[in-house]
Amino acid sequence: MARDVGALVARAREGDPRSVGRLISLVENAAPELREVMAALAPHAGSARLIGLTGSPGVGKSTTTSALLSSYRARGDRVGVLAIDPTSPFSGGALLGDRVRMQDHALDPGVYIRSMGTRGNLGGVSWATPQAIRVLDAVGCDVVIIETVGVGQAEVAIASLADSTVVMLAPGLGDGIQAAKAGILEIADLYVVNKADREGATQTVRDLKSMLTLGEKRAPGAWKPPVLSTVSVKNEGITEFVEELDRHQAWLLESGELENRRRRRAAEEIEVLAVTALRERMGDLSGGDLLGELADEVLAGKTDPYAAADRLVAAVEG
Repeated sequence: MARDVGALVARAREGDPRSVGRLISLVENAAPELREVMAALAPHAGSARLIGLTGSPGVGKSTTTSALLSSYRARGDRVGVLAIDPTSPFSGGALLGDRVRMQDHALDPGVYIRSMGTRGNLGGVSWATPQAIRVLDAVGCDVVIIETVGVGQAEVAIASLADSTVVMLAPGLGDGIQAAKAGILEIADLYVVNKADREGATQTVRDLKSMLTLGEKRAPGAWKPPVLSTVSVKNEGITEFVEELDRHQAWLLESGELENRRRRRAAEEIEVLAVTALRERMGDLSGGDLLGELADEVLAGKTDPYAAADRLVAAVEG
């Protein structure tokens, strides 16, 4: 199997889209070969720029992603897109898997677009997103764009996955009122008010700038998120958008924040995998009814939850 994984990774790095798709499918399905895949990809990952797009449904994330694709391809960059969509309750796949708003790039060999279902995961991303990002990074993508499902204010998981997090808003969707609230708006490195040709766009921009002015004081040299206006369907404001993303990338490098963010990202990924492995071992133990016995003892007042947890951890370690 190691030989097959090595050949698959080699074909993917040569630009074979089927091989890239198979690698991501192995990730999504938590296949037995996944450890070999990650080991084979590790030496080749770590150079791609990671851009996260998030915001409420209807703000135009897919259209904006398509416009960004055009800009980066014009510069000669290879681009990967992970579009996180709601999950079908029947097939487990992404409900919007056709990505019709990005079909102009479907035949471009320098672009790889993949829809991924959340599969019940909260935070706007799939549980397999970090590993899927590593696949696209390792197979030679210069830029990876992660477009989240669009679940509202609680959709903050993207901030831990991307180098640059873009929060998109649009006039007429209540975003102006939400600007004063905590949640999704606090994670932005850039704010983009899309559909800026609509009534109310100027007010939305004004609300965002007021929020930033009233926000907490930033340390000297800290990044100050800009507020941009775009009309993605007409490609208006996209050049300025890309320039601000470049400016943020330069700041990340100069300040050392890029290394800090990627270190935190790696630590979180390791932690999630370790906790998942522990839960699996606990599941094996619960088959012997240890967990049930401990629960009964806690309910009967024979022990407390902390002592019961210590005994369960000791059993896992043993």
